[in-house]
Amino acid sequence: MNETVNKNLILRESLALQRTTLANQTTFLAFLRTAMYFAVAGLSTRNVLQIENSVLIEIAFYTISFFILVLGIVNFFKHKKMIVENKKHIGDYKLDYYE
Repeated sequence: MNETVNKNLILRESLALQRTTLANQTTFLAFLRTAMYFAVAGLSTRNVLQIENSVLIEIAFYTISFFILVLGIVNFFKHKKMIVENKKHIGDYKLDYYE
């Protein structure tokens, strides 16, 4: 009975870690998508808006896009590091079964 409980804990924690990894990747892709939206808005601003300062608006969109992309990359690697650090705690249960 005790072995079954520990194996279930290992499985649950491994699956939770996999879900967290996938959620981190999904969040990065959402940041990337948002940055791309701002970049496309910057590309199309000059053609859509027929105003004098459309270049300034275009530069603002590109700047926002760049900052969102950098923020997404930093966020991804920060959380990836935390996930790897937490992965070692699962090993406490594995030692009982692989020796």
